[in-house]
Amino acid sequence: MNSLSLVSSRIVCRLLPPSFIVRRAICNRSFGGDDRFEFVVEPNKKRLEGSEFGYFTDENSDSCEIGSRRGDDLSMRRGFPEGAKIDAEKVIEILKQDGPGFDTLLALDELQLQVSGVLVREVLKGILRSVNVLNKTQCAKLGYKFFLWSGKVENYRHTASSYHMIMKIFAECEEFKAMWRLLDEMTEKGYPVTARTFMILICTCGDAGLARKVVERFIKSKTFNFRPFKHSYNAILHGLLVIKQYKLIEWVYQQMLLDGHSSDILTYNVVLYARCKLGKLDQFHRLLDEMARNGFSPDNHTYNILLFVLGKGDKPLAALNLLNHMREVGFDPSILHFTTLIDGLSRAGNLDACKYFFDELGNKGCIPDVACYTVMITTYTVAGEHEKARELFDEMVMKGQLPNVLTYNSMIRGFCMAGKFDEAYSMLAEMETRGCRPNFVVYSTLVSYLRNAGKLSEAHKVITRMVEKGQYAHLVTKFRGYRRC
Repeated sequence: MNSLSLVSSRIVCRLLPPSFIVRRAICNRSFGGDDRFEFVVEPNKKRLEGSEFGYFTDENSDSCEIGSRRGDDLSMRRGFPEGAKIDAEKVIEILKQDGPGFDTLLALDELQLQVSGVLVREVLKGILRSVNVLNKTQCAKLGYKFFLWSGKVENYRHTASSYHMIMKIFAECEEFKAMWRLLDEMTEKGYPVTARTFMILICTCGDAGLARKVVERFIKSKTFNFRPFKHSYNAILHGLLVIKQYKLIEWVYQQMLLDGHSSDILTYNVVLYARCKLGKLDQFHRLLDEMARNGFSPDNHTYNILLFVLGKGDKPLAALNLLNHMREVGFDPSILHFTTLIDGLSRAGNLDACKYFFDELGNKGCIPDVACYTVMITTYTVAGEHEKARELFDEMVMKGQLPNVLTYNSMIRGFCMAGKFDEAYSMLAEMETRGCRPNFVVYSTLVSYLRNAGKLSEAHKVITRMVEKGQYAHLVTKFRGYRRC
């Protein structure tokens, strides 16, 4: 393995007094552009089950699963009575018959069901799963009709979780005004408006350009229950981080200071990351200095951010010093820290350093996980070393690390770059055989390369295959010039 001296002999890591380490030795580079992966790649976890900093508790774990139809996992206890599931199916069948000449509410009454929180969640989950571009209005209507009906049943009262579920349906159906009315209703009826409520609204309204309005309302709200966060501003900052509203993070942070709130380690980590992503490295360093002056030592998340900055700035020797310093102060670098560093170095185009730190994992007896393998496979793919990417892919499978959708997309992209479309098709078939459902990025990657290679009919077949499988039909218009036969 090449030594780090071959990577760079000019990198210097300046150390702060014991409380801190990396300072202005990090070069001032831009951090835009290549977003192959998010800063922390943890493909084994659900996309938004937390964020880079992992501060969400179970109460908030459903925060942003609106677009991915994973609201079915929300607030759901395992082992719910089978009878509730059967009853939910009966309710959904009746709701599907809603229309002129059919009394839906009477039909629901005649079922004489035992309405419970489990039943309500199951029904709303089923409606959420059925939402697509063709029946959004109907799904919103049926969901709310059932919500109103069940809320009037004797001996049952909706919970905040029930409100969150119907809000998710409205979010998926783009019924923004209805979401706001539900928020007002929750407040009027004394239901807790929590960080989860904020996440549902911000994930949806952020995409609709209404993020600032949501933030301002929650800042001013006197009923916002922001647990487990220290104060409402941290809950809001963390929520904005999850949906990448980095500029809005800066604005909220300034409002927090004007309101007289002091920063804690979570606040610093969120704002540091936002400034990193915005390329504001001067402000990034000033905040590091302020953090040290206020007596806050870096935690695992702070070190992760610093490693990314060093990697993206192509400072492998400084990163090595940082890893050693972490051990000295009692933080044993994890696979996640190495993955973050390798990802940053990959973006900087430093393949030798990526190989060095990947090999360091093995030297220290650590087994790379799927996230680390995926980052390295992507590094080889971007560098045009497709054979090495394939070797690493085979190695990870042999060692029991199951590839995820990001891994497969990287491999398919590599085969397409090399013009090996038959291998790309085989990889697509393999991932389906192994139960790894291709996402829209996988299909669009393959279609894009086929079109660029002039293979228009084959690209059309891939799109048709996607549609026939019932996947991402609502996104088919994103393929320019596609026409259904």
